[in-house]
Amino acid sequence: MSQPQPQHLRSDYRHCQPISTRWHDNDLYGHVNNVVYYSYFDSAVNTYLIEVGELDIHAGQVIGLVVSSSCDYFASIAFPERIEVGLRVGKLGNSSVHYELAIFKLGETEASAAGRFVHVFVDRLSNLPVSIPASLRCALTRLLP
Repeated sequence: MSQPQPQHLRSDYRHCQPISTRWHDNDLYGHVNNVVYYSYFDSAVNTYLIEVGELDIHAGQVIGLVVSSSCDYFASIAFPERIEVGLRVGKLGNSSVHYELAIFKLGETEASAAGRFVHVFVDRLSNLPVSIPASLRCALTRLLP
């Protein structure tokens, strides 16, 4: 079986977030388990939203819920490799944002994996969709192509 070739280059992404792999990320096969990639994506996005978009995850009125996600794998990574998650926005709506992400080994230009996920921003108490707040929208706009 031929392996899909990555079509995602580091230069295609507007922001790169460093992530440290952890010992317990590896599975019995000696590489990072596939489900851990989703936590890397989630950590990269939320770090960006907190640091750049002023998202208050503890007391803010608005929170982002993941409603869709997927990932394609091209090459394995393993602890103790250092990685970066490339981040860009594919679509920015009124209450939702479609992220496009890629995992890069430190110093490499081709992605080891690429994924997508969608956040819908909702009121923390009602869980009903709300317009993306101005500070978050500004931060997300920076990630558009």
